[in-house]
Amino acid sequence: MATESSDALRVSTAETSEVVRTLTVEVDADRVHQAFEKGYRELGRTARIKGFRPGKAPRAVLEKRFGASLAEEIERQLVGETLADAIQQAELLPVVEPDVDAAPPQPGTAFTYTARIEIKPEIELPELDGLPAQKPCTDVSEEDVAGELESLRQRAAPLVELPEDESAAEGCVLQIDFEGRVDGETFEGGAGQDVSLEIGSGRFIPGFEEQLTGAKAGDAKQVEVTFPEDYPATELAGKDAVFDVQVKAIQRRDVPELDDEFAKDVGDFDTLEALRARLRQDLENQREQSAKGVLRRSLVDALIERTEFEVPPGLVERELHHRMQNLQRQFAGQMDEATLQAQLSRVHEEGRPAAERSVREALLLDAVARGHELEVADDELAARFAELAEAQGVPVETFRQFAEQQGWGASIRAELLDQKAIDFLAAKAKVEETADT
Repeated sequence: MATESSDALRVSTAETSEVVRTLTVEVDADRVHQAFEKGYRELGRTARIKGFRPGKAPRAVLEKRFGASLAEEIERQLVGETLADAIQQAELLPVVEPDVDAAPPQPGTAFTYTARIEIKPEIELPELDGLPAQKPCTDVSEEDVAGELESLRQRAAPLVELPEDESAAEGCVLQIDFEGRVDGETFEGGAGQDVSLEIGSGRFIPGFEEQLTGAKAGDAKQVEVTFPEDYPATELAGKDAVFDVQVKAIQRRDVPELDDEFAKDVGDFDTLEALRARLRQDLENQREQSAKGVLRRSLVDALIERTEFEVPPGLVERELHHRMQNLQRQFAGQMDEATLQAQLSRVHEEGRPAAERSVREALLLDAVARGHELEVADDELAARFAELAEAQGVPVETFRQFAEQQGWGASIRAELLDQKAIDFLAAKAKVEETADT
């Protein structure tokens, strides 16, 4: 245990764990006495007590009436005035708000409280040369481009209604009403009206769509299926179900020809070849971004496997809290309050490993950056501001001012520093290119 002291402050530090220090802070009796004297003087001037003129109430009356509340106020005041100095004396850098345990001070005696301080762990990085990592292949073949072009062609195709005597086949879109039963009873989510179903899309339970092949508009069909054993609604998993289906309309896609006119219709392209070139570029960009994500994950996985350290629990709680806040903002108004709270509760219970992983990753990349003196230059930060401003379609200076108002500068710089750490690791790693795209 280390002890430091100043004229009115005595601080001792105990190592509770690798990332937790317990400070015991003692404020001398004279400072406590002065705080009480000042408090009672102010109360004497402002308190209104029946039977006494303003400013004339005796000290004993003030102590009886306000002693407990004043002691609590002085406790908050003394902690607020001394905690930062105590942390500085102990030469600690808290990563989250300290947790203080204190009892109200008493006049004439020293005031002692404890503060639980979480700090960054000391991380000893492993050998980084040859760190194993994977990066998927980013090559784009002619078949890939053709597949993307066909998908675009299908999406651009308008739906036209089939003649009444024509039967549904794969690729047809049916408008249906349905109601399902399990053991003769309807179940939640088992009914729908005016539902669009494309045969062959695989959206419904296996076997459902196939049994509608050959149907015509106006037909009533009975479809028998079995829910998969891994069906998300566990009460239905593995159960047999019967659906009464009413086919209201059948449509097919009027697929356009692949020519220059099609290219002009779907975008600002003069020729089909120009559209092909854009699709290829988009696929290459998507695969490169995806590959970078896989590379990052594999590098950090390898680093985590080789590095032992304790994660500050307060950082995990903060990360978990941020995730729950984001979830609440995302779904507020989109689901009822009870469902939202149940979802938040589930995230709090089940999301801790992911939150801890995120914190562990951030601490490791920070250790790489600090250990190898990586920094983000001002011009690099300016370039990132320019990229973000362009993506938002606003002038750079406008975006910069808004970012400063929102306090985004530090997080954007941290994001760039993380990427520098990843790039540093990748340059030293043994990266295996995998065939999976």
